[in-house]
Amino acid sequence: MAFSYILLLILTGIMGVHNVIVVSDVSVKAGGSITIPCLYPLQYRNHVKYLCEGKYFLPCKIVVKTNQEKSSSEKFSIYDDMDQSTFTVTIKDLTDKDTHYWCAVEIKNKLDVRQYFQLSVTTGMPSLYVNQQEMMAMEGGSVTVLCHQKYPKVTKWCRLGTSCVADESGSLDGTPVSINASVPDVFSVTMSELRPESSGWYLCSTKDFQMPVHITVHEFISATTPTVSPDTLGTLSTTLQHSDLVTSNEQHTAKPVNSTIVSTGEDILQNEAGLNSSLKVIGLITTLLLLLFVGPTAFYGWKIIRRNQTKHEEPDITAGSQTGSASEVPYATIIHNQHVAAQKKQNLPEESVTYSTIVMKDRVQQIQ
Repeated sequence: MAFSYILLLILTGIMGVHNVIVVSDVSVKAGGSITIPCLYPLQYRNHVKYLCEGKYFLPCKIVVKTNQEKSSSEKFSIYDDMDQSTFTVTIKDLTDKDTHYWCAVEIKNKLDVRQYFQLSVTTGMPSLYVNQQEMMAMEGGSVTVLCHQKYPKVTKWCRLGTSCVADESGSLDGTPVSINASVPDVFSVTMSELRPESSGWYLCSTKDFQMPVHITVHEFISATTPTVSPDTLGTLSTTLQHSDLVTSNEQHTAKPVNSTIVSTGEDILQNEAGLNSSLKVIGLITTLLLLLFVGPTAFYGWKIIRRNQTKHEEPDITAGSQTGSASEVPYATIIHNQHVAAQKKQNLPEESVTYSTIVMKDRVQQIQ
C-alpha cells in the first residue's frame, strides 16, 4: 500500500498535480465555518472542480462538485469564479473530524490535478484568524485587515499564487502594502492605492498556519463630464436668460468666456432649477410688496376725493358784525353766498347779495 502511494505521488508530480494552489493548514473553531480558495490554471476554466474528503486522494470521498446543483448535505458548497480562475469551497458546522481535504480538477483520460489542505479544529481561540474573510473597497482607496494570532510568530501577507510581504512595507503586484505589528497578538495589514486588478484572495500567514481573506475592489465610475466651448456656453446662457428671466425688463447679454468650462449635465439642470425657484420667490415677494403699498394708497386717495366732494356741497357763509356807536345797539350782517349752480338755476347774477339785518335788544341796566 505504501509503495502504491509513493508511486502515485511520483506520477502525479510528473503530471503537474501542483498546478492547483491552496492553503496548507488553517486553524478554525469548532461549530464555525470556513471558506477555502483553490487557484487553478486558465486551461482548466471549463473543467469540473470538486472537493474530496480524506487523508489520501485515491480513497477520498467527493463531497461536492461544480456540475452538481447541491451537495449531498448542506455542510458543503462550491463556487467557481472563472474570471479569477479560482473555485472556493465552504465547510460549515466544523467538527474535529473535518480535517483532511483535497481541491481537485477533473482531467479526462488523465489523473485529476489536485492539492491537499488541512483544517486544525479547536474548541478555543484559533491560532490564526480574522474577523471576516470577505472585505470590499473602492478603487483608489485602501483596506486594512486585522490578523489575530494566538502566539507571536513571524508573520507575512501573501497573495494566493504569487509572492508575500514580510517587512513593514512592500508591494504585491504593484499594490502598496504596509504591516504594523506593534499591537500584541495582532498584526494589521493595509493595502492602499487599490485597483480593480487588486481584487483576489490573500493570506495572513505565519510559520504554521494561513488564513485566507478575499478582497473585492469596486471600480470607481465617474459621471460623464462634457466639455462646453465658449460659443456653446454663450448660447446656453442666452437661452436661460430668455426662458427664465422673464420678470426682468433689463437687457441681458451673455458675457464672453475666455476659458473652457467643464460641467456636468446634472449641474446645469440643478443650477437652472435653482434659478427658477429663486425667480419664483422674488416674483412672489414683489407681488406682496405691491399689494401692501398700493392698497393703502388707493384707500387714502379715495377718502380724500370723498372729503372734497362733501366740502363743495356745503354752503359758504360769511358773517360780519357791526356795532352802532350812537344807540349802542349791536348789529349783525349776514351775507349769504349761494352756490354758483343755484344762482344759475334761479337766473340771478353771480354778484347778487342778500342782506339781512338783525337788531339785538339788550336789557339795559341803569346804575344809580
